[in-house]
Amino acid sequence: MIHLNDIVVKFGDFTALHDINVHVKEGEFFTFLGPSGCGKTTTLRTITGFIEPVQGTVVVKDRDITHVPIENRNIGIVFQSYALFPTMTVHDNIAFGLKIKKMKKPEIEKKVKEIAKKVDLSDEQLQKAVSELSGGQQQRVAIARALVTEPAIICMDEPLSNLDAKLRVQLRNELKQMQKDFGITTIYVTHDQEEALTLSDRIAVFNKGYIEQIGTPNEIYNFSKTEFVCNFIGDINRLEAGIIDALNDKGASLDTTKHNYVRLERLHVNVEPTGKQISLKGIVESREYYGLYIKYYVRIGSQTIKVIEKNDGFCIYEEGQEVSVVFNPDDVMSYDTSGESV
Repeated sequence: MIHLNDIVVKFGDFTALHDINVHVKEGEFFTFLGPSGCGKTTTLRTITGFIEPVQGTVVVKDRDITHVPIENRNIGIVFQSYALFPTMTVHDNIAFGLKIKKMKKPEIEKKVKEIAKKVDLSDEQLQKAVSELSGGQQQRVAIARALVTEPAIICMDEPLSNLDAKLRVQLRNELKQMQKDFGITTIYVTHDQEEALTLSDRIAVFNKGYIEQIGTPNEIYNFSKTEFVCNFIGDINRLEAGIIDALNDKGASLDTTKHNYVRLERLHVNVEPTGKQISLKGIVESREYYGLYIKYYVRIGSQTIKVIEKNDGFCIYEEGQEVSVVFNPDDVMSYDTSGESV
């Protein structure tokens, strides 16, 4: 549905985007993920028309919209700040785009009420000024305003970043459900890995104006294509040469000249090795109790590694206790010096 072809964006002598190529399918929830300044918002603004590339094309449903004005792209936008009119009522904020389109009043009323119901805004809230609403309610208003004009695409630039942690979790679940209910193609920008993994059908991971990897949440997390993606997504252990040598002494065939990583949950404490699994002795240095799971810091030789174990309420290891940590060499992700997976 959306094709970004060889997009290059420059600001003076600075190249913000380098040959960006993305294909977003119809109805997909597609996330641009990366640290600040990596190019994800610039790519979003190129799709919406706020930025014009110096090279490449933006194609939507086989129509080249690279040079089409913002208002003619049929794309809904939810900004990080929501960009609502604080002195106007919720009703008038939602109706704003419809009035610009010069729709008749009865049709505007019908559409505003329909969309308000879908995003769980009451008739009473419709009559309030936006400034009277909570952050979560304002976010719903911003989404309703973006959706009421029935755009083909909705673009969201970090719409949950201004909310507290508990509300972010609640609203991202609602956001995903709304997207499924509407079936609308969604481009979502965030720096929050958990948010991206939870919400997305697919993710593009950005770094310094390049895309490092595009894939499903599982592909991005468990089969990280580059060392940057491996480190940016979730928590991970980089295995030093001493541990690699110890694993190789017990039958693994890992390359000590590569950068080797393993996810915390792929390791296990005090279980009997099976198949290719290898056990190494270590000492518990400390632990962090999270309820659902426990994170252990275990020293093996000269390195301390992190292990996550499901909390069964009974088997909890103490500081100073000797334990065995079980590795499967197949779970180790290896990268050459260029940062590419090998």
